[in-house]
Amino acid sequence: MPNEQVRVLVVEDEDAIRLSLRDFLKKKGYEVQVASDGVGAIKLLLDHELDIVVTDYRMDILGGDYWIRFLERFCPDLQVIITSGFLKPDFFIPFEVIYKPFDYAELEARIASRMAEYRKSGARDGSA
Repeated sequence: MPNEQVRVLVVEDEDAIRLSLRDFLKKKGYEVQVASDGVGAIKLLLDHELDIVVTDYRMDILGGDYWIRFLERFCPDLQVIITSGFLKPDFFIPFEVIYKPFDYAELEARIASRMAEYRKSGARDGSA
């Protein structure tokens, strides 16, 4: 399966979205880690090699602009897709944003496309 080398971190505070998206991506062949907030995500970022982060924008614990700034500053080699159910923020977000509700298949296609482009650019050789 072409996606089995892609390691995804899903960060989402809504249990139903986090767990159903995890299950969907696993069925598509991705290796998936999940966190319910930014603090849990940092622990996973430290403990696991990851390729892409799919993260909610607004979370009660380490969410919003501080989470975005953290990802930009401390995780420059990760691909990031932001999800949000709210209006556009007042500050620049340096990552792709997908607005809720979104189709899981469309999100998965974007993940696959982003990883293909990233690997094609030579930024990552795809080895684990």
